[in-house]
Amino acid sequence: MANKKVDLYSLKLPEDLKKLDIEQCNDLCRQIRTVLIKTVSKNGGHLASNLGTVELTMALHRVFDSPEDKIVWDVGHQAYTHKILTGRLDKFGTLRKEGGISGFCRPDESKHDAFISGHSSNSISAALGIAYAKKLQGDDHHAIAVLGDGAMSGGLSYEGLNNAGKSDTNMIVILNYNEMSISRNVGSMAKYLSKMRTRSSYKKTKSAVERMLDVTPVVGAPVKKVVRSSKNAFKNMLLHSTFFEELGFEFIGPLDGHDLEELEAGLKAAKALNKPVFVHVNTVKGKGYGPAEANPGEFHGVGSFEISTGNPDVVSPDSFSSVMGKELCRLARADKRICAVTAAMKYGTGLQYFAKSFPDRFFDVGIAEEHAVTFCGGLASAGMIPVFAVYSTFLQRSYDQLIHDLTIGGLHAVICVDRAGIVGSDGETHQGIFDMSFLKSVPDITIYSPSDYEELRLCLKKAVLEDKGVSVVRYPRGREVSGHELDSITTSYHHIKNGADTLLVSYGRLIDNIKDAADLLEPKGLKCDVLKLVKVFPLSDKIIDIMRSYKKVFFFEETYREGSLAEKAAAMCKNVEAFGINGLVSHGEPDALLDELGLSADKIASTVRERLKDET
Repeated sequence: MANKKVDLYSLKLPEDLKKLDIEQCNDLCRQIRTVLIKTVSKNGGHLASNLGTVELTMALHRVFDSPEDKIVWDVGHQAYTHKILTGRLDKFGTLRKEGGISGFCRPDESKHDAFISGHSSNSISAALGIAYAKKLQGDDHHAIAVLGDGAMSGGLSYEGLNNAGKSDTNMIVILNYNEMSISRNVGSMAKYLSKMRTRSSYKKTKSAVERMLDVTPVVGAPVKKVVRSSKNAFKNMLLHSTFFEELGFEFIGPLDGHDLEELEAGLKAAKALNKPVFVHVNTVKGKGYGPAEANPGEFHGVGSFEISTGNPDVVSPDSFSSVMGKELCRLARADKRICAVTAAMKYGTGLQYFAKSFPDRFFDVGIAEEHAVTFCGGLASAGMIPVFAVYSTFLQRSYDQLIHDLTIGGLHAVICVDRAGIVGSDGETHQGIFDMSFLKSVPDITIYSPSDYEELRLCLKKAVLEDKGVSVVRYPRGREVSGHELDSITTSYHHIKNGADTLLVSYGRLIDNIKDAADLLEPKGLKCDVLKLVKVFPLSDKIIDIMRSYKKVFFFEETYREGSLAEKAAAMCKNVEAFGINGLVSHGEPDALLDELGLSADKIASTVRERLKDET
């Protein structure tokens, strides 16, 4: 195939990659970027991060032998090229679509996906476990963790590094440095890595690598020659050791993440060492697409967009996230104690308004949700009112801190749980279906679940200014869609009576489906009253009394059923039947997923009709 132009779709991947020359591979990288832009513009997804890792992924698959060598991506949102190069090109058009391929790495999707990767900072620990397993089994293949510099703000990365450096395994950690995670990286490590972009300690590494290559048959001399002549990898050496070498790693880099020859030379050197190696690679997030290079934060995760204009379908001002952010600004103007905290999700959670208006009271702690909650505890203990805005699935990491660092001390903090419920195309790792189960087990916690913007504003105000202890305001992704007007707004509940002896109960976004289901049942002679909860936990005595007054109560919930609020209500009232989500939820459109889960208006009406029929 040498010197002949090749078509991406004509190759057997990844096997054919090693038959190509550098010029052919560079042309393939251009083809891959075209596929990425076209697909993500239609399906949505993570664009900027994937445009930045095209050459790195190509080099990995040319130097290593997947799936025998295990590549662990952190986060899997930068692995689209990996999917293309490992036999999923023909299916790539189904990315993030129901029944199609996932937007993240899934071992059940491909043998080349070594580990599940939807959340940040787990790659080093996972790859180290794989490396030890290989060593114990007499397998000398490598385990490679690929993580962005944003993931280095997560504490789990350092726990993994601390154990990996002196592990005596065939373990390689590749740091893809692009100065961005989702929001721009912050903190001391980000500054340290930025300095390493132009100053790095290579003298010890160069000597170690060259000694190893001197005794490596066949490939040693050619690799050594390329290494010596590479632009950045081993030039400009300094005398001082790096942080990573102190942990026990050999250090290689920075490498130009868009220079295939330099990347391959560095990766071959790392492979030849057969010990823990840390490789620093510099890339440009959004590489090859002007709008994404100019605005990598906006093109991190996008909906569909127009390729020619580059206008992304980003979080709209008409969304729960933006309404929360603007309302928090309004409250903060009147109360200087209010602070806002995010874990690298300023734009995703609507806190960009607060950051602009009150920069001294805005804190982006990086991808460090555990630290964020304990940091809120520190703020609260000194008289401030911290508000931590976080995605439901990211809050899972902070359970210990919620109890130990907030609740036990009786401290007042507000947790705004964004992306609560079904979120759609990001799949199992991002469906916000577990927060109710673990949050309601926290002592003395208060949880609100507004269904529209006005309720959100009222609940946020009450949580911030009136409540004590830990208060949670949870709301779904996207905008309000309620078509049911109520006479009043409350943070408690609405009891909609229709003279029935059957009651339908729910809260949040799902309340519209409940009301629509009641409307569908009435023409069939099945009248149902509706109980809409706003303050969902703890369940008040009044709520329990209302439910006990009905012959039959059906409680539907857009959360995991085990440990759900509906299950708790069923334990307290024998006439309550609980319905929720059983098991994990894959990717797809939210409305279609809710229907499959039995939570659409039609499916709720059908369930109620069948249950009542069985009792007659």
